[in-house]
Amino acid sequence: MSTDEKKTTKARTTRVSILRVGILVVVTAAVIGFGLMVFRPVVAPAAPPGDTGFAPYVDVTATPPYPFETPQGPNQQDVTLAFVVAGQDGCTPTWGGFYTLEQAADQLELDRRIAQLRSVGGNVRVSFGGQSNHELAVTCTDVAALEGAYRSVVERYELTSIDLDIEGPDLSDSAAQVRRSQAIASLQQSIAAHDRHLAVWLTLPVAQDGLTADGQQAVRTMLAAGVDLAGVNGMAMNFNDTEAATNMTAAVQSAATSLQGQVRSLYAEAGTQLDSTQSWGHVGITPMIGQNDVPGEVFTLQDASNLNAFARENGVGLLSMWSLNRDGTCARPLPTVTTVVQDSCSGIDQQGVAFADVLGDDTTDPLPTPSSTAVASPTPTPTGTEIVDDPATSPYQIWDPLGTYPAGTKVVYKHNVYQAKWWNTGADPSTPYASEYDNPWTLIGPVLPGDKPAPLPTVPAGTYDAWVADKVYVAGDRVQVDNVPYQAKWWNQGQEPGTNIPGGSPWTLINPS
Repeated sequence: MSTDEKKTTKARTTRVSILRVGILVVVTAAVIGFGLMVFRPVVAPAAPPGDTGFAPYVDVTATPPYPFETPQGPNQQDVTLAFVVAGQDGCTPTWGGFYTLEQAADQLELDRRIAQLRSVGGNVRVSFGGQSNHELAVTCTDVAALEGAYRSVVERYELTSIDLDIEGPDLSDSAAQVRRSQAIASLQQSIAAHDRHLAVWLTLPVAQDGLTADGQQAVRTMLAAGVDLAGVNGMAMNFNDTEAATNMTAAVQSAATSLQGQVRSLYAEAGTQLDSTQSWGHVGITPMIGQNDVPGEVFTLQDASNLNAFARENGVGLLSMWSLNRDGTCARPLPTVTTVVQDSCSGIDQQGVAFADVLGDDTTDPLPTPSSTAVASPTPTPTGTEIVDDPATSPYQIWDPLGTYPAGTKVVYKHNVYQAKWWNTGADPSTPYASEYDNPWTLIGPVLPGDKPAPLPTVPAGTYDAWVADKVYVAGDRVQVDNVPYQAKWWNQGQEPGTNIPGGSPWTLINPS
């Protein structure tokens, strides 16, 4: 082959190779592109799970009362207070049917306790309904009046979140469902008009296969009315199922998974498409800790640990539990382990471990801080300023180091209200103790704006001699002024009991035991 022929052959070979390579590149790119389009939904990374909030329930009217205002730790500081229900007239909100909102403030110190909790960084939401009484919408048949009832609770406690716990016969009341949805939707819209938001959770019973037909209809009715529903909280308890009794973890997780599927479908039906992550964020799970109402069904601390891991792995929007009142081992005269459900203990040996700490581990704060501070906190005292209590604005007597205080006596000291656990004298209510078991005082909460003096204790006429202005009194002498009893702390004459005196009064109030 000649030199020219070799050049021609080489050139021809090069041109053919470039063309083939180009075609190969185009085809390869097309195949890769098609593959990516086909397989992108499979290989694309899933959205990370959202945060899980934790807000356990507190039964406000149970005895003994649970001191939610002084939380034991961060997992006890965001709480769901239960239950506001209908009063006798049908439209008046009451706590458990026993206390109006005013009566709860006076007799349960509820407003003050909420303020105390918020002062240490906690917060509350309120649950309407429950098993034992009627939710407001069942008995209050006027939608405007019903909205007003809800509003009175939201405004009094400056709520940013509420819970509607619908169960028992109330769940099958379709007319009440419509009224409730209309009233809540209107309330949310009114609040939104003032640049605030009210989160609304709907709490419903669930079985291992999820919500009942009535439960699904309750969600459907809420969404149809335009309620901005934060989520559906499943009461994963009392399954009444032999299989559940042998494996409560599996039963609760099955109920939660079924609920998530139903939530996704119900929201889609209402026109809101949720992906898997978003739908899990609209799911709440609430177990009953320890012994459930169904014999044999016991939710253990290991179940709680498993549920915490499950919730955080899936991004469950809300975890709760029934209830903080029950989060402890039963004490005498009750046995440590009992199959009879108790309001004040779990019925299992918790060995010093709190369910709230296990369920709430590595969760987030689910309750936004109120926008206003009318209830949230009292007026702060500047640092370094001596705190002086004013009798005119103190709801109870001001603590006196020489006074005597039987159990149950309430006093004001340094702008806070304390209650005596047992008879004591000379014990500074603000003194920190290594153990609360040694502290003779319980902190209830701050003196609130608008507080006025409570009536002083009285004794029957003639119990002690009436105070006389020109008589000399020595330490220990007792007198009464308008049936209010006093005891002299030191020698004095002409200094009327109950009157403010520079340097301190020589009289201390007697608290009848």
